[in-house]
Order: sequence, then C-alpha cells, then structure tokens
Amino acid sequence: MRDYFLRRFLLIPPTLLGITLIVFLITRVVPGGPIERALMEMQQVDASGRGGGSAGQNMAISEEQLQQLKAYYGFDRPVLVSYGLWLGKIVRGDLGRSYRYNEPVWDVIRDRFPVSLFYGLITLVIIYGVSIPLGIIKAIKHRSWLDNATSALIFIGYAVPGYVLGALLLLFFAARLEWFPMGGFTSYGFEDLTTMGKFKDLASHSFLPLICYLVGGFAVTTLLMKNHLMDNLAADYIRTAIAKGVSFRQAVLRHALRNSLIPIATTFGQNITLLVTGSFLIETIFDINGFGLLGLTSVFDRDYPVVMGIVFIASLLLLVGNILSDALVAMIDPRIRFK
Repeated sequence: MRDYFLRRFLLIPPTLLGITLIVFLITRVVPGGPIERALMEMQQVDASGRGGGSAGQNMAISEEQLQQLKAYYGFDRPVLVSYGLWLGKIVRGDLGRSYRYNEPVWDVIRDRFPVSLFYGLITLVIIYGVSIPLGIIKAIKHRSWLDNATSALIFIGYAVPGYVLGALLLLFFAARLEWFPMGGFTSYGFEDLTTMGKFKDLASHSFLPLICYLVGGFAVTTLLMKNHLMDNLAADYIRTAIAKGVSFRQAVLRHALRNSLIPIATTFGQNITLLVTGSFLIETIFDINGFGLLGLTSVFDRDYPVVMGIVFIASLLLLVGNILSDALVAMIDPRIRFK
C-alpha cells in the first residue's frame, strides 16, 4: 500500500504539468487578451480626454509601444518559452504578478484565503456532520413521516440552484424584511466591534450564503448515505448476522454502516476543492470577496497570472484530495489492498 500511495504522489507533478500547460495554451489563443484590453482602455481614456466618443477610435500606438506592451504582459516570447518561464517561477514559489492589482499573485490569493477557508470548512463540517446521521435515520425509518418530510425538503433544495436560492433569499430576507445584510463578508468597522459583536456580525453575513452552499452537497450526501445503507441492510450478511443473534442496532452500526461509508469516502477528496474554489455565482450575488469571485473577475479582466495561480492551487488540492479519498476507503474497507 505504501508503494501505491508513493506512486500516486509521484504522479502529481506530471498531472499538474499537463493541466497547467493546457490552461496556459488556452490563455494564449483566446481572443480579447490583456493587450487588447489595454489598448481598449487607452482608447477610452483618450476619447474621454478629448470629449468625444469617436476620437479614441483614430488613436494608434507605435510598434515600439506595442512591443513594450507585449513584453510587459509576457507575450513577446513563444508560448512554450513563456510557459517554461512561468513554470520556473512556480518551482521557486512565485506565482507571478497580477496585471490588474499590480501585486504578487500569492498576495492577491492570500487575502481571499480566510474567506474561502471559512465557508469551505463550515460547509464540509455541516454536510458530513448532518448528512450522515440524517441518512442513517432516513434508512432506518424508511417511508415514515420523518423520511417523507425530510425527503421533500431535500428534493426541493436540490432542485433549486444555489445562486437562484441566493437571489431569492437576498430579496426576501435582506431587502424586504431586512433581517440580514445585503452582502459582504463583514460590516464596515468590524475591527472596532467586541468579540461577541464580531461573532454576531460574521454570523449575520454568512447565514444566507451558507444555506446556498449547503443545498446541493447536503442533498447528495444524505441520499447517498440513505440508499447505500438500505442496500446493505437488505444484504444477506446482515440477515445472517441478525439470525445469529446480533441486535439490529449492532448490525447497523458495526456492519452495514461501515460498508455504506465507502461511497461517502470516495467523494470526500473532491469536496476538498470547496476550500478554494467556492462558487463564483454565490459569491457574486452576496458580494463575497473570495476565490470564486476572484477567479471570475480575473477571467473577465484577462488577469492570466491570477487565473493560472488559482488553477494551480485548485488542481493541487483536487489531486491530493483524491489520494486522501483512497486512503479513507482503505481505512474503512479492510478488503481493499492497493498494489
């Protein structure tokens, strides 16, 4: 098993190399790159300075200025050479410099990391801390009023996308009833509040976004737990255990539950990316300055160093998460032996 995980870790660098190379090539071939945006902004500034909307259309820059722009954005070299230079910076721990913020990419990402970590950790804890026990109860109490009522709520929540639910919650509870703030991560003057005041302010700002983050993953995990537990409870080995005198409670907790947790463990690694990626639609609706909103604005602004930095970190977490999922599956199921 040790050799298997060692090989998996050794596969991370070439996999990251392939992912980042593909994304880097895409940034070089898509239209409307940073040079075109810079020229468009220069035309707009020139047009506003002359007081006419058509004046900027006749503006032209010299070939020397164009080459300077290409050198500034790193487009003066062949694609593979530029990628090699970017890769060399990554090896040294340098993610580059943002075009938009004119700051190191790591500093730009680090400022958003606490926000994404806050929502990601709480989402993971609530999803697995509530969905697994609820799925067990629903499997044991199948077709009871509790199972039917929770299933109705779960299916309603799963049918409504998180960003649509966010817009509805924001319109009703924030705009109309004014129970919650309209958006943001914290209020102005957050640092001047007391400890209890900071807790209340953070809770009021995060309550509605957390509901939107939870609806999709909560439903999937709960139903996955329920369905697999019901399949195991109907299996022959559970009936044999009960026939030999094992109580139903012990049969569930000591036999069926462990096998039912295997599908949950296989999807755990994919949810690790929630710590970074989040949801750009939810963050846009609630004006949360996290990784999702940063990635969206970076794509729109053609801030390719930030885009590459986010892709690199998200891909690394996903690959490590998949290895962690394999380790959890091996811990839960003793029949699995990686060779």
